Amino acid sequence: MTEHQSNMKGALFMMASMAGFVLNDTMIKLVSEELELFQTVFLRGVVATVLLGLLAWSKGALIYRPARRDMKIIGWRTFAEVGATFCFLTALFNMPLANATAILQSLPLAVTLAASLFLGHKVGWRRYLAISVGFIGVLIIVRPGTEGFNAYSLWALGAVGFVTLRDLLSHELSPSTPSIFVALFTSAAVMVLSGMIAVTQEWREVSPQIAIYLGAAAVFILVGYIAAVTAMRHGEISFVSPFRYSVLIWALLLGFFVFREIPDGWTILGSAIVVGMGIFTFYRERISKR
Repeated sequence: MTEHQSNMKGALFMMASMAGFVLNDTMIKLVSEELELFQTVFLRGVVATVLLGLLAWSKGALIYRPARRDMKIIGWRTFAEVGATFCFLTALFNMPLANATAILQSLPLAVTLAASLFLGHKVGWRRYLAISVGFIGVLIIVRPGTEGFNAYSLWALGAVGFVTLRDLLSHELSPSTPSIFVALFTSAAVMVLSGMIAVTQEWREVSPQIAIYLGAAAVFILVGYIAAVTAMRHGEISFVSPFRYSVLIWALLLGFFVFREIPDGWTILGSAIVVGMGIFTFYRERISKR
């Protein structure tokens, strides 16, 4: 396979991954009309954990004993994943799909900044400038203090912080630790914690339609994870990574056709700034590596 073919294959898998994540979010948002947050997370977690367990078993990674150092990292990573899940879904339950997704697109900028501050990664002044402009784009989307401000945007920003922590911790894991084991451990932890909270709240009846949505959400999120891993194993990261911003196209289309949500001009402008600065940081990273 040529480099061009490998890059294109990686790009296609990345776009498929983003579609899987947004379809999962769409299913969850549909479920939010009938179920509470923690019941939703628990029920989706049951299906996702079973599917991940079967996948881990097929790859011989169902039973694995990490080193003590890795176990600590997995523990903190799980904490970050739990925080990210609850923060983002709280935002998703209470604001338009495209808006919540757009805020989450500041993640590559946040990870680049955090890696520079805490892991000692070298970042030039151009990328620092791009990060600053990108965060201005986030402020345009959120618009604190204005009439269009939605307080649940802060939950989406909280999700960005937790995912940034999760990604930094993932970077510190030993290469020998199976990714599928980490994903299974995290999924099981989210399922158990959400279940413990769900039993203290009103448990609503699950209709057949809602059960289908939850099952579809679990399948879509697994497709998203698997396609994302596959994408990173084909082609150059600096070529493939910008295609993650296709998630905004999916979010805009599904938001309109499923929920009849149309983002305002400020949200579109802020999203364009965030995406533009994110692509620029990937470009500068590619240049610096050369």
